[in-house]
Amino acid sequence: MARYFDVHPKNPQPRVIGQVAEIVRAGGLVVYPTDSCFALGCRLGNGEGLDRIRAIRKLDDRHHFTLVCADFVQLGQFARVDNTVFRAVRAATPGKYTFILPATKEAPRRLMHPKRRTIGVRIPDNTVVRALLAELGEPLMSSTLLLPGEEDALTQGWEIKERLDHVVDAVLDAGDCGVVPTTVVDFSGDEPEVVREGAGDPGIFT
Repeated sequence: MARYFDVHPKNPQPRVIGQVAEIVRAGGLVVYPTDSCFALGCRLGNGEGLDRIRAIRKLDDRHHFTLVCADFVQLGQFARVDNTVFRAVRAATPGKYTFILPATKEAPRRLMHPKRRTIGVRIPDNTVVRALLAELGEPLMSSTLLLPGEEDALTQGWEIKERLDHVVDAVLDAGDCGVVPTTVVDFSGDEPEVVREGAGDPGIFT
């Protein structure tokens, strides 16, 4: 059974955040809130965790996972960002965007596009997940919690606990999340390309 943790959305209890971080460090798969939707996340390098996410969402091997980072220091470890791209990304973060960027040598191979050597990264504007990332000291490998056959993401932590009780290890709930995934912007080419319009305003990149 999944453990259920209810935290304050603006002042998450450090003890609870520490408990969730320990579950992640031990190889667990957790559900956590972001500034767009709830997401599934596991520790960097946790291949079994990624397989569990694929099973829950019924994803194939071509699905792009996202590296959810606390700040630009973490992001810069795994994605190459030149000065022009840095200014554009900086203006939109933290926020409801995922950026596709060239991967560095430190980037997990499992998260890279096999041919283009790119990686999806984001810095969310959500106090709870930022507290969790700070406690972990490393990014989360992540995917939006959108169940197969359903158009909308789940927004209630208690419902997620009921429906995913035997396939995740913890649910971190801080109140309602949104239902719209992030806007995805590809910076791996000559010009930025909005490949998915979502919760973030795509107009700033067009």
